[in-house]
Amino acid sequence: MKAMETGRKTGFSSWLRLRWSTESHFGTVLVLLVLIIMQTVVLGFDFGSFGEWFSAWGRNWINILRNNAGVGIIALGMAFVIIAGGIDLSVGSTLVAIGAASMMMLDIGPKGFLGNLGITGLPAFALTIVLAVLMGLVLGVLTGLLITKGRIAPFVATLGSMKILRSVTQHFMQGYNPRIPREFLQLANLQVGGLMFMPIIYWLAIALILIYVSQRTVWGRQVIAVGSNERAAQLSGVNVNRVKIGTYSLMGVLVGIASIIQVARIGTMDFANAGSGYEMDAIAAVVVGGTSMRGGRGTIFGTVLGMLIIAVMNNLLNLFGVPPFLREAAKGVIVIGSVLLQRKGNV
Repeated sequence: MKAMETGRKTGFSSWLRLRWSTESHFGTVLVLLVLIIMQTVVLGFDFGSFGEWFSAWGRNWINILRNNAGVGIIALGMAFVIIAGGIDLSVGSTLVAIGAASMMMLDIGPKGFLGNLGITGLPAFALTIVLAVLMGLVLGVLTGLLITKGRIAPFVATLGSMKILRSVTQHFMQGYNPRIPREFLQLANLQVGGLMFMPIIYWLAIALILIYVSQRTVWGRQVIAVGSNERAAQLSGVNVNRVKIGTYSLMGVLVGIASIIQVARIGTMDFANAGSGYEMDAIAAVVVGGTSMRGGRGTIFGTVLGMLIIAVMNNLLNLFGVPPFLREAAKGVIVIGSVLLQRKGNV
């Protein structure tokens, strides 16, 4: 009997080690499940019926996902950048700059750009969304050019962009409080069945598209090749500079979309603090999801899982009443632990 029990324990232990070392998302899913169980226990079961408990549990999840959808979209772009061997520290400031420009376009006050041109309603909304995406694209291309043609390290180039964009936006927006049309807010706050989950739909739809791009397109494979070995990729005919510029362009477009969602969800923006820390949350989600900071390895699906872990962890820390500064320390521990776990295959 003891031999059988020992065999079972050994068998389960071997199975666990095998899955842990060979399946890239196994550990991530395991951690996420543990956090979900912890969150469920913390929420408690003091409800009149199972239906009431499930409703409260579901609303809590909707709020978590909705509040993190913007950062989740940015993390998807960050995954491509990091897989290609880069980094982008400017995403939070880029979000603020695009958000400011969008709000100036939409403003229904006397300073509103489109309003003064007589453009209102759906045409104004469409033009603003196009502007946000194009602005993100242009800023992404410029960042890519600084890195590829200017030969500036990604860390330095994006750090400089972060400082420039935030400072310029604050300078021009000081004392200006644009008013956003209520109809525009429905982009993020439309209620379906009494729940506001439009940002979640946007996030998941973009994630599905980018999973396909990363796995089924030539460009997706080129991104991995460039991050794995830039020189080998170049010798095999890959236009390395074009791939790098492409990743930062995609990053800019996704930040533009996240900025529109942010403006529509809240209706305003604190230009000094909005987007602050988004770059670290995005990087944390990518790393926790199994992407190597050295480039060449990672998946978009893993990034979605990583973002869910960060989101649930933030919610748990909030439920436990952990002070804000210590929450950032917890994120740091998670990131460092994730990097150490990425070495599991080499241990």
